[in-house]
Amino acid sequence: MTAFRSLSVAMLKGFYRDKATLFFTFVFPLMFLVVFGLIFRDAGSSKIKIGAVGDGPVLVALEQTGAVDVERYGDVDSAVAKVKDGDLPAMVAEQGDTVTLRFAASDQTQAGIVRGILGAAVAAANQTATGQAPRYQVQAAQVEDTSLSAIQFLTPGIMSWGVATSAVFGSALTLVSWRRKQVLRRVRLAPVGVPVLLTSRLLVTFGIAIGQALIFILIGMLPVFGLKLTGTWWLAIPVFLLGVLAFFAIGMLVGSFAKTEEAATGAANIVVLPMAFLSGTFFPIDAAPSWLRTVSNIFPLRHMNDGMMNFLVRGRSAEALVVPGLVLLGFTLALGLLAARVFQWEDS
Repeated sequence: MTAFRSLSVAMLKGFYRDKATLFFTFVFPLMFLVVFGLIFRDAGSSKIKIGAVGDGPVLVALEQTGAVDVERYGDVDSAVAKVKDGDLPAMVAEQGDTVTLRFAASDQTQAGIVRGILGAAVAAANQTATGQAPRYQVQAAQVEDTSLSAIQFLTPGIMSWGVATSAVFGSALTLVSWRRKQVLRRVRLAPVGVPVLLTSRLLVTFGIAIGQALIFILIGMLPVFGLKLTGTWWLAIPVFLLGVLAFFAIGMLVGSFAKTEEAATGAANIVVLPMAFLSGTFFPIDAAPSWLRTVSNIFPLRHMNDGMMNFLVRGRSAEALVVPGLVLLGFTLALGLLAARVFQWEDS
């Protein structure tokens, strides 16, 4: 216990004395949460501004949708000029029975939304003109709590990425640095085994990860963001801890074969960065090709993200623990055993 405590304290002191490490562990991931949280805070209530020329039932139905902000123009040429200049994604002109739509191909997302809304407005106007009641009606509602804001969906992914990054880099760089400075050699001469060394580093990694999670949640719960712990949020704790274990094992594997801090940093980046983009951390990958979505299911960060989302946002039951729990535990055991086999006390 004395050796375990001494190693843990030494690793913890080495962590908080390094200002750059503190920045990239706590401040850097929070920057993404703050920036994306502010950008998407009012995304659900924003309207698309379009140009409108003329008047009639279609434009009335378009305004009644509440999804667009109509800006009136006196003639078609003026409205089209605004679209060409990039000031508007589209314009609609209603002259008699003719409805004209002009849109910017450079803004395909908003232009596509306007085309869909306009199609629905035209269909509604045509239905009204026939004098018959509509036969079919659509009742749409989101399955999550209507009080959920963008921060609810951003926090699990960005927090998981921040924790994964610090776990991989922290364990890998500590192991490489101690090997190069002959610290591991002196530890080996003492009555200290590999299990004591690894568990002391794991304790520090857990402490840092829990600190990161608490800071993320406290920042997210500020009134400016409005994060709420909804659903079965406590079931996210096992997923969180298993995720820390999995990425700690990855870091130990990187630190076992890397010869220098630069090599360890490069190898850790090669592992973590592509995984972050392919696991839905910063943006959803639902629109990605099917083969890419299949590849993303191999990564532990994808399962950590999904597991955290299942309980922090979707409020799923304990059955949703099975898949992410087994995958993360499998990664921990496989990579942990591999790291133990290639572990070296000294550079060969």
